[in-house]
Amino acid sequence: MIPLALRRIAEITGGELLDPAVGDLVVDGPVVTDSREAGPGSLYVARVGEHADGHVYIPSATSNGAVAALVTRPVEDIPAVLVADVQDAFAALAREVVRLGVESGMRVVGITGSSGKTSTKDLLAHVLEAHGETVATIGSLNSEVGVPLTLCRVTPTTRMLVVEMGARGIGHVDYLTSMAPPHVGVVLNVGTAHLGEFGSREAIATAKSELVQALPADGLAVLNADDELVRAMAQVTPARVCLTGRADDAQVRATDVALDVLGAPSFTLHVPDGDAGRRTLPVALTLLGEHQVDNALAVVAVALELGMTPESVVDRLQSAAPASRWRMERHVREDGVVVVNDAYNANPDSMSAALRTLARMEAAGRRVAVLGAMYELGPESTDEHRRMGTLAADLGIDTVLAVGADAAAIAGGAAHGAGDSGRPEVHHVDTLDAAEALLSGILVDGDVVLLKSSRDAGLRLLGDALLAQEVRS
Repeated sequence: MIPLALRRIAEITGGELLDPAVGDLVVDGPVVTDSREAGPGSLYVARVGEHADGHVYIPSATSNGAVAALVTRPVEDIPAVLVADVQDAFAALAREVVRLGVESGMRVVGITGSSGKTSTKDLLAHVLEAHGETVATIGSLNSEVGVPLTLCRVTPTTRMLVVEMGARGIGHVDYLTSMAPPHVGVVLNVGTAHLGEFGSREAIATAKSELVQALPADGLAVLNADDELVRAMAQVTPARVCLTGRADDAQVRATDVALDVLGAPSFTLHVPDGDAGRRTLPVALTLLGEHQVDNALAVVAVALELGMTPESVVDRLQSAAPASRWRMERHVREDGVVVVNDAYNANPDSMSAALRTLARMEAAGRRVAVLGAMYELGPESTDEHRRMGTLAADLGIDTVLAVGADAAAIAGGAAHGAGDSGRPEVHHVDTLDAAEALLSGILVDGDVVLLKSSRDAGLRLLGDALLAQEVRS
């Protein structure tokens, strides 16, 4: 974190320094909410949650190097700032750290969308690291707690801050942008993730548009031209607009999109070049899935805005590998079975993309889709699960295994789509153990198996179990 005296942290958070004698103590280490992650110079934020009281873990934070804590009740084990509300105080601290970073020339990029946020964030961070010191969200810490954790990682030498911003309701993204006012805002898509909570795609679009509404007039809104609800956000942002996608009017555009035998995409990139001019560059990604093209286009638009050359952006794009776990991770087991673990999360859009990638991957054996539940879809849930099964059949997937009671409709859709052809072979089991046992009995050399589900369905752990014998990737 940008070094701050404890007295200054008290001022920023509106808190009370419990021992004025330690006001000059400097916090310059990581800000953490998990005592196990504390290190030398850390500030420990003692959150009180539904199941745990962070104050109980202050001794642990201290033993791991924390020098101070943000608390809501007096403590004696560590220098502390007493505040009325830890979340409000944490947000205020994060906001000030960002302000100080921007004052020193840092640029802030916000990314939102129904799917692809983490993959795009990881890809953008990889590209920007060649341009200057970059801080980006770790994993998917994109909530009101995860975002300030990211913001407080900013140091005096940070040049770019990339913040993934999630939303489960109207006003969530607006709250996150109040902590990290963006210079560039990226909206990837408006899908059906969290449809059960929002009620409609239009409501989801309203929530996502809060990012580009927060941009300054000299900022840049990067919008997916191929998603009509995202394209329409050009009307609500005060910033300049850059459209990305396959559409003819996209300023950053992809043509000639193709997938290789492993499922990695290549395309021709079209970017602006001077006064109304255009340049084209070939791009070949190692990341899996055609959807990575859309992510890459957004990354190109941001990187060009931040001063990178098209050639340097393409070089970095082509060297990128998956940075967050369980997102199209491809591994080859010792016995020749290929495991693609994409089970960190799922919604109909991302599951469709994963199935289409599987269908186009070269396989000496069978293509096997292991699919679990997609949550938070509301009254459309059963129909959407059935549609995924039907899609798998339509794509020619050889075997579909639906895992869990909530995924039963996937098996029903696959069986209906198979008709009299008997393809795909369809299975349904209730537990992860049963799925592991079934797969252990049927997978053979040359098979390619995809795992895809929402996080709570647990298929990512099944994927890890299948890789117990994995020796090369």
